[in-house]
Amino acid sequence: MTRCPDCGKELSNRAPTCPHCGAPGPGTALFQRMVKPDWGFEWKSSITVFGWPLVHIAFGRKEGKLRVAKGIIAIGQFAIGLFTLAQFGIGILFGFGQFIMAPTAIAQFAISIFFGLGQFATGYVAIGQLTLGYYALAQMALAPFAWTPDRKDPEAIAFFTHLFHLIGLR
Repeated sequence: MTRCPDCGKELSNRAPTCPHCGAPGPGTALFQRMVKPDWGFEWKSSITVFGWPLVHIAFGRKEGKLRVAKGIIAIGQFAIGLFTLAQFGIGILFGFGQFIMAPTAIAQFAISIFFGLGQFATGYVAIGQLTLGYYALAQMALAPFAWTPDRKDPEAIAFFTHLFHLIGLR
């Protein structure tokens, strides 16, 4: 018998899955990665800027703790950097990923101050399915100036038309 790393209950060493929570069983590679304290990948460039590596790539666990990429360019499952590419990240200038907090963010869940693009986006300019901003282009928006299927604010239309023209989309 062994313990499930997800729910902590006992299960057979031969179980393909935990009967309590459905997590992978002891015989699977995924189970070994879950209980193994060190797995994943980490690389840092030898060039540093203000003590931070120019590029830091990290994912997985080391000594049971999550590996977090911290660099000018940070790439990983969890990352903090000037420019961040991550599943969950904080970008000092820009972030791209699934859940990102940065002044400019492109993510499924983009929390930004200036520009947010994503399924859920915030920012002075927010574009997405559900947005919160000053100028918003969305399916549903909470903004003083919004362009949605139900709300076609003339200032928002003029703003986004001009923006798209500037970046070559119109």
